[in-house]
Amino acid sequence: MGDVSLEEIAALGEFSCYLTSTAEEARERVKDADVACLNKVIVDQAFLDAAPRLKLVCEAGTGINNIDVKLCEARGVGVRNVAAYSTDSVAQTTWMHILNLCGRAFHFQQFVTSGAYSKNPVHVDYGHPFMEIAGKTLGIVGMGAIGQRVAAIGKVFGMQVIYYSTSGTGHCKDYPCVSLDELLERADVISIHAPYNERTAGLIGYEAFRKMKRTAYLVNTGRGGIAVESDLARALDEGLLKGAALDVYVKEPLPMESPLMHLQHPERLIFSPHIAWYSTEARARLVHEMAENIRKFFA
Repeated sequence: MGDVSLEEIAALGEFSCYLTSTAEEARERVKDADVACLNKVIVDQAFLDAAPRLKLVCEAGTGINNIDVKLCEARGVGVRNVAAYSTDSVAQTTWMHILNLCGRAFHFQQFVTSGAYSKNPVHVDYGHPFMEIAGKTLGIVGMGAIGQRVAAIGKVFGMQVIYYSTSGTGHCKDYPCVSLDELLERADVISIHAPYNERTAGLIGYEAFRKMKRTAYLVNTGRGGIAVESDLARALDEGLLKGAALDVYVKEPLPMESPLMHLQHPERLIFSPHIAWYSTEARARLVHEMAENIRKFFA
């Protein structure tokens, strides 16, 4: 949680906080707990067996893939997450990546700081033109709260917005809902904002990348594993798409042996270390909503 204050949670009872916990440490630390607030820690039978007093599990985030919800229900343990606390933070990070990709921000920074600009015969880096996003098509995979916020910003930039519903419902009527194949073929920028589940695991693999425009960009601030990492690495090196930006990965932190770390064309990929949710304001909202979940549960 970084430097955000946990006082609102701490005020609710006897409070202990640990920066990180292995699976073994987590089981030891919850043995006398009534409430466990956690993120990424696996809540399975061994965890619940170690916590006979446990009444509530509070996920410090939205996704609860790490929690065996059915087992918790069978044990009479409540499960609460926090939705929508990071919508603005994730949308802002998404657009940071889109603008950096389309505007070549990192290249131009390096061009100047390396001294290449100072040695340039003319006043502009004429070898690296960038793409205007006005009039281009933004394809969103998963049109939930974050997807809709990203779409609204895209409209401000003058983009045409289409989306693919990973649930199959197509509930958002503000933009055209299309098939995944149509989105891949039409979009100039594809942004992933879907949950990770049986419908989205490996959704965008090598064959999907082959359907994209060679001038298109992919951004994933949703969940690792929706875009297959090894296939993305291959597609980038083969030029099947122009570039990508990732904030989420199958395994986090990203292992050094990942194919993403060994591209032949590393300039085509921008990384961030799963920070899209991590704005100061989002973390403050998260703490408040977790405290509210605890209060309401015991009320």
